Amino acid sequence: MGLGLLASRAMRPLKSSNFRMSARSIVTEPELQSSESSAAEALVGGAWGHFPNPAKPVASCAMPALPEDVASILQFPRAVSDRGLSSLRFYHSSYSSSNFSVGRRGLSSLAGTKSSGEEDDLEEGFSELETPASEAVQENNVEVENDDGLISEPELSGDNEDIEDPIQSDLESFDTESDPTKKTSRKNRSFSELFKTIIAAPGLSISSALDKFVEEGKDLSREEISMAMLNLRKRRMYGRALQLSEWLEAKKQLEFVERDYASRVDLIAKIRGIQKAEQYIQKIPKSFRGEVIYRTLLANCVAITNVQKAEEIFNKMKDLEFPITSFACNQLLLLYKKVDKKKIADVLLLMEKENVKPSLFTYKILIDTKGQSNDITGMDQIVETMKAEGMELDIRTQAILARHYVSAGLKEKAESMLKEMEGGNLKEHRWACRLLLPLYAELGKADEVGRLWKFCEANPRLPECVAAIEAWGKLKKIEEAEAVFDRMLKTWNKLSSRNYSALLKVYANHKMLAKGKDLVKQMADSGCRIGPLTWDALIKLHVEAGELEKADSILQKAAQQNQLKPMFSSYVLIMEQYAKRGDIHNTEKLFHRMRQVGYVSRLRQFQTLIQAYIKAKAPAYGMRERMKADNIFPNKALAADLVHVDPFRKTAVSDLLD
Repeated sequence: MGLGLLASRAMRPLKSSNFRMSARSIVTEPELQSSESSAAEALVGGAWGHFPNPAKPVASCAMPALPEDVASILQFPRAVSDRGLSSLRFYHSSYSSSNFSVGRRGLSSLAGTKSSGEEDDLEEGFSELETPASEAVQENNVEVENDDGLISEPELSGDNEDIEDPIQSDLESFDTESDPTKKTSRKNRSFSELFKTIIAAPGLSISSALDKFVEEGKDLSREEISMAMLNLRKRRMYGRALQLSEWLEAKKQLEFVERDYASRVDLIAKIRGIQKAEQYIQKIPKSFRGEVIYRTLLANCVAITNVQKAEEIFNKMKDLEFPITSFACNQLLLLYKKVDKKKIADVLLLMEKENVKPSLFTYKILIDTKGQSNDITGMDQIVETMKAEGMELDIRTQAILARHYVSAGLKEKAESMLKEMEGGNLKEHRWACRLLLPLYAELGKADEVGRLWKFCEANPRLPECVAAIEAWGKLKKIEEAEAVFDRMLKTWNKLSSRNYSALLKVYANHKMLAKGKDLVKQMADSGCRIGPLTWDALIKLHVEAGELEKADSILQKAAQQNQLKPMFSSYVLIMEQYAKRGDIHNTEKLFHRMRQVGYVSRLRQFQTLIQAYIKAKAPAYGMRERMKADNIFPNKALAADLVHVDPFRKTAVSDLLD
């Protein structure tokens, strides 16, 4: 099935639309919402029609009506009007991102890869596809907790495929395409001398350690540098990776090519923000300022859900006449999956128009989106479409399917999928255990969790331990979760905050405040850096224990530590609690504080804010104008809520009194 048919099945007429065409870009000028619009209006003779004024369109054209027999697999409501296919007035959908972290924010460009496989290694960067909604919208700074280089020794020789950073692995393709033996030689080497030197460097700066490395005449080849960068990214040590890149350029130890500049852009965006990354791009020699550079920036904008900037970058790539790749399109799919699913069909149509072949990751996004909407039939049909295109389900896609089967109550289908993931031989599919453990727990299968953990326990890996703790926690078997954590402590000299947070979340979910506090003290005593993940778990711990003010105090103190900002979910959790109380003052304060730290307004924030007014039975003056100023447009549910808080609404009683 082609993308056009896939997209056509995503269409249905809407009464409002925010779409407009552009010659080589998507425009962001304010536009009017039409009262009636057809869902089948789109491309204009191979180009986009550009309407600088929506009331006075320069040109328009309609696609032929779609056949009725292509009813709908996806059923994403399509927001296309006479203003065309591409517009940048986006807003959050009522059903956005129900299962989505970019918990691990390795969202980055893939340099020099082919569309057929360029997203294969992205699952960890886009683990949104595999985590609960509460973790759906976290920022990339969460992972900087390990940036101080506190890595346990067994982890240095262990299995880390699951946290590989996509940009580094795919930037490597330049080397492996030209010399395939390099890929083999890298697999045979656990860690480079350069990497060991960097993580052993005391203090915040690694320059002196690098200078000494060179003075001692040690190997500083491109392969050595790539290995070091790969391992730094695996551990989310982005600060040190950035220092390495800057030192290499300043000392002229490496002749920079496009992939090196792209890597720098990615690291700057992660550590210093999008604006600084944009400024750096202007310093890159023009001959190296290609599509890879800009899609790296695009991916980082998507990572932090900066809709306006992401669309601006995509427009610029079109203006510069870069080829549209599946990677760039997948970024838009991820973005709209979170904020406005109505745009998904239009991205698919754009891909068809530009002859962009969907990748495996494209299908993963669509599968997960349908699963989030509890449209299991549609999800299965996408799987069939994917198979018809010659693509096989990998284990991560199977995990996504299994998770949605569990959520839909289809236990038999879920169990069947889990057995497929095991493949009949756990030794050959060992790394699947970290996915299988929590899924069996979701099914309530304590015996299966026990079986898998017994298999892993003899020689455990950190991700398996974390998964086992999560699984036992879901099964309310606290002692078993604690036993796994104790095993971690005995096996590894130093654990990261992520490892501690796994057990801390279990305590939070079961309102075990005293144990949670003791664990945090244990973290501090061990020298473990306490950052956003720990703050989030602590905040949830106190909220669940009924100590909302204490949770808010923790959040405020965390926000004052300028190095890292608290997670989006931390703010939302407290904001929702104040809203349930009808505490307008504190709900508004949380709304303002989120904006101050950089969490731009989203539909969910306005939904929570309006709930506070509804609970307090108070009018919300100017709420519609506030939403409009933030380019947020109400969905059906929010529109109904707005009526309740409209200070000027008319009722039967008010009409009589008037």
